[in-house]
Amino acid sequence: MKLFNNVVSAMVVGVIFLLIIPLPTAVLDFMFITNLTLSFVILLTTMYIREALEFSVFPSLLLITTLFRLALNVSSTRKILTNHGDAGQVIATFGQFVIQGNVVVGLIIFLIIVLVQFLVITKGSERVAEVSARFTLDAMPGKQMAIDADLSSGLIDEETARTRRSKIQREADFFGSMDGATKFVKGDAIMSLVTTFINLIGGVIIGMINGEGTFNEIMQIYSTATVGDGLMSQIPALLISVATGMLVTRSASENNLNEDVAHQFLSQPLVLIMASLAMAMLLFIGFPAAQVLTMSVILMVLGIILLRSGQTKQQAAAAAAGPEGPTVTEEVTSEAAFYRNIDNVYGLLKVDPVSMEFGYSLIPLIDENSGGNFMDRVVMFRKQFASEMGLVFPSVRVKDSGLLNPNQYVINIKGEQVAMGEVLVDHYLALLPEGGDRTVDGIDTVDPAFGIPAKWISEDKRVQAEMAGYTLIDASSVMITHLSEVIKAHAHELLNRQEVNNMLANLRKTSEALVNDTVPAIVSVGTLQKILCNLLREGVPVRDMDTILETLADYAPTVKDMDMLTEHVRQALKRTITHRFADSGQMKVISLDAEIENTIMGSVKKVENGSYLALEPKQIQDIIGATTREVDKIRDLVQTPIILTSPIVRLYYKRLLDQFSMRVTILSFNEIDTDIKIQALGNISAA
Repeated sequence: MKLFNNVVSAMVVGVIFLLIIPLPTAVLDFMFITNLTLSFVILLTTMYIREALEFSVFPSLLLITTLFRLALNVSSTRKILTNHGDAGQVIATFGQFVIQGNVVVGLIIFLIIVLVQFLVITKGSERVAEVSARFTLDAMPGKQMAIDADLSSGLIDEETARTRRSKIQREADFFGSMDGATKFVKGDAIMSLVTTFINLIGGVIIGMINGEGTFNEIMQIYSTATVGDGLMSQIPALLISVATGMLVTRSASENNLNEDVAHQFLSQPLVLIMASLAMAMLLFIGFPAAQVLTMSVILMVLGIILLRSGQTKQQAAAAAAGPEGPTVTEEVTSEAAFYRNIDNVYGLLKVDPVSMEFGYSLIPLIDENSGGNFMDRVVMFRKQFASEMGLVFPSVRVKDSGLLNPNQYVINIKGEQVAMGEVLVDHYLALLPEGGDRTVDGIDTVDPAFGIPAKWISEDKRVQAEMAGYTLIDASSVMITHLSEVIKAHAHELLNRQEVNNMLANLRKTSEALVNDTVPAIVSVGTLQKILCNLLREGVPVRDMDTILETLADYAPTVKDMDMLTEHVRQALKRTITHRFADSGQMKVISLDAEIENTIMGSVKKVENGSYLALEPKQIQDIIGATTREVDKIRDLVQTPIILTSPIVRLYYKRLLDQFSMRVTILSFNEIDTDIKIQALGNISAA
């Protein structure tokens, strides 16, 4: 096998030597036969492949076979001119068979073959390859977007997407190579004419000088050798040209040529019957009756046979379908006909978990062929989010929208818009520095992810902005940051029961006994999903599924309140919670006054399915006012304020603040690791 892998390299080197080393006539005959055989093999290969990429080595083969023919031309010309017109039995046989004693007829036939190859087949193949290359390159961005959309919607996985992208790139490279490779065949045809002229004129001159006979005898010798040599080079070249045309016209086919012809050419029996009648009409203008009637009868019989065969298949299909109608999908002739099938209407009900829409100016940021890396960054964020939070969010479907402004984008969760932003492709988002230089020219805006005042800075002011202390963010990073914040805020909505089952299946690989003993024996998948959603809603990672299931196995048999089960799980995950919200071993917090805690606990009402908080409006107003005052005092010191409460109060206090959309984190003392130093920045009191 290793020896076979080196045959092509050895052959190319051998072809180079053919240009220099004289060959015996027997070896030259074998080389001509080899050239003819190789041409037949290539032609038949192009007829049996289903798509052009199955024979992607063809452009290289085209160069090798062209070089091989030129080398044989040089060797045969050397023999013709130095061996009294004797260049081997193959050339002599071809020349004598074609010329049949008439030099002029032989040369005319040779010229016709060369012109057919040069003006018809090669020129047509060259044009098809050129158009295919241009259309393939023009269609690449759309194909790339389609692949990204399928990947984002979950129809294909990343491996399939990578394979499709590779195929698109290979198609573009292939047709580009074919566009150039067809020039080899054109040059070969021109060189064949030059070689023929040299062989004939040079041979006659040499024969006259050496006194090899009369002029007619010399012409007979060298014209036979010239035509034989020309045909032995041009017939393989003609086969290769036909193979080139076959290959570049296979782009619209899904089967090999034989199957396509058999299916498509014979799919219309009425056409054959009408053609039979048209042929019969030729008898009235004097065409030979025997030949015309033979062809007419063949077409008529074939058409009738195919027509009856098609009717039989239709009757069999109708019988198999029964009274309910045919099971085969009928050809869709209109939108109304398509949606007449109720199954197609159900296809409209699918909702993408996460999707983004873009104005047309932002497409270059998404299209990988234009250098956009947005989808790759989404993939990397998915990896990072899974590592941090323990949840693999679904693929993000992207599409362009003519309803948006060119620079706008929209983020949708479950088909509904939850966020919108606007970016400038050729600008940087510059976050204003604290107490820094604010004189840099730019377009005033707001950071779409965090609502921070910012400016759009053009490329020519980038250095000036950096020197002034601005934090510069490119447009793609602005969108990916915004998307990441949206997904973090809505992670609990993206966790469905299917994803919980996926998480359990992954956990079974290492903790099969724990999963089997807990789910669904103690906790159902639905209950587990709601507890995990409660954790994600407050930004608590769910990576440590072992601890979560162990805790539920301990408390779920006696505690039926799902919120209380969540509190027990949170306390078991205190190390995870501490590391997530602490900074350098220290946590800056606001404490909740004992009086407010007592007020809250005194207002808790127990019911059959859980509990709720029943505070008077005045009490609610006082608590929210006190909380707002203390939080506003430390907004500049911490990014997300943390309020520390007793374990029994945390849940109810959190519910109270959620009604007023306050962006704070509520932790209990039991959720803080003992190694963490707590620094109290304030105290929320009713006074």
